Amino acid sequence: MFVDEARIHVAAGAGGNGCVAFRREKFVPRGGPSGGDGGEGGSVYLESTAHLNTLLKFRFNREFRAERGGHGEGSNRHGKNGEDLVIQVPVGTIVYDDETGEKLIDMDAPVMRFLVAKGGRGGRGNARFATSTNQAPRRADPGTPGEERKLRLELKLLADVGLVGFPNVGKSTLISRLSAARPRIADYPFTTLEPCLGVVPVDEEDSFVMADIPGLIAGAHEGKGLGDRFLKHIERTRLLLHLIDVAEFTGRDPVEDYAIIIKELESFSPAVARKPMLMVASRIDAAGDSNRLFALREFCRAKKAPLYEISSITGEGLEELKRATWTKLKEIPRAGSAENPAG
Repeated sequence: MFVDEARIHVAAGAGGNGCVAFRREKFVPRGGPSGGDGGEGGSVYLESTAHLNTLLKFRFNREFRAERGGHGEGSNRHGKNGEDLVIQVPVGTIVYDDETGEKLIDMDAPVMRFLVAKGGRGGRGNARFATSTNQAPRRADPGTPGEERKLRLELKLLADVGLVGFPNVGKSTLISRLSAARPRIADYPFTTLEPCLGVVPVDEEDSFVMADIPGLIAGAHEGKGLGDRFLKHIERTRLLLHLIDVAEFTGRDPVEDYAIIIKELESFSPAVARKPMLMVASRIDAAGDSNRLFALREFCRAKKAPLYEISSITGEGLEELKRATWTKLKEIPRAGSAENPAG
């Protein structure tokens, strides 16, 4: 199951209390205060890992507590420090303070570690308070409590290329042909219910990551169909492939399909709609004598935009599309991803 949002509560460990104690051994004529300090409480960290791609583990486990520090003891024995707690999250996780809405960090690279709750300080034992005028202090400090926080985690997948288009235009079939990803493929709308990532090899050394998201329909930004909930997963992509179905039995106008999808992207985020885009005529094996493909060619010619005609069933045009995608990616800097202003 793909889960891209979660709310958790984290609590760092409290510091251990200081100890009040005195040395009273038989052969120690000058005994004195010997209370040790309390240990430091454990802190809570978030760490990004490439081995996770969903926030599913936070669906039922939402409370995370680090170990508290041990209390000080006599004979100047200090309490044990509490162990830190490290919570692993997928690369691409954005962390918010759930109470204030403040964005704390965007964990957009592997092995990033971020302190979200600092452990409490250990209290001082009475040995710390001994002076020339107060040689038998009976004072010790308690440990301070650890920080607690409510966090909201939001996952935005990291991919180089995002596939957009109406439901059943061949996005899932395309990613299954170009990569080892195996999304569910069927002949009814909204077969894809969650985003899917696939690594597309270009040659022995080069590859790029492609993301397939559930299809859009008119009114998606208003919640129709599956809505635009999954569009955040293409906010980080550098390039979009816009698939338009030219099969003769669809009965839709390809130019109108293009306009509808662009409108939905703009309604979600103008920055996403402005991303570099390649136009792809999908399912040309089923185009027949339909004028849909011709109309799309004329439209792209007027826009001076190249049109890549493919059939994921027969494989026609796939290699050309892959090479064109890789060439375009090399022109786009990795730092050029857009964030949704709505956050």
